[in-house]
Amino acid sequence: MSGRDNIIIYACDCSNEALERANKMIEVSNVGSVAHRFHLFHYDFSTSGFPKWLACDSCKGHFLQKQHDQFSDAEENKDISLNNSSSLRESNCCTGGVDFVTLIFTLSAAPLHRMPAVIRECFFVLKPGGLLLFRDYGLYDMTMLRFEPDKRVGFREYMRSDGTCSYFFCTDTVRDLFTGSGFNELELEYCCVKSINRRTGKSMHRVWVHGKFQKPF
Repeated sequence: MSGRDNIIIYACDCSNEALERANKMIEVSNVGSVAHRFHLFHYDFSTSGFPKWLACDSCKGHFLQKQHDQFSDAEENKDISLNNSSSLRESNCCTGGVDFVTLIFTLSAAPLHRMPAVIRECFFVLKPGGLLLFRDYGLYDMTMLRFEPDKRVGFREYMRSDGTCSYFFCTDTVRDLFTGSGFNELELEYCCVKSINRRTGKSMHRVWVHGKFQKPF
């Protein structure tokens, strides 16, 4: 953010503690131009949609109309789309959607049956052509192998001691979730990392799933 003055970040979490930590990190950065472009809000988007000020119903409808117009040769429809876009900017009804969404070790904490709704919300707030950047726990990650059998609550789904869920993805599941919500797949792969704890000397074998998905223009 310090290198690009035109970047604005909206960050949400259902944990007040996480938001407080993020806010302190911005405060100690001592970069005055960053604070007013970093916006935190408390929200659990696995249970409800994003707030309307991020992308209102009119803007979401405009995004869908714009996608439809890409497949239409009718100049009349294109003129309508441009006029709607101009009026939305003038009305200041919301932020107008976002260019990027990051789901970094986030989706795995949502119950499996709610994941499609979470991804659809991300799809709707993205502008056409926007990117979703994904990274999360992969199948047979070290943390999965350490869970006791009684912590398993579903297929590849476990319950942590603090009551939060932890799901471990394979690439096929990730592909089905995102393409099923309308995204185009750009990148999808496993990231296998071996790290060593310098204090204890223990090696840790991590398996993550990395993906980049795009909302169609």
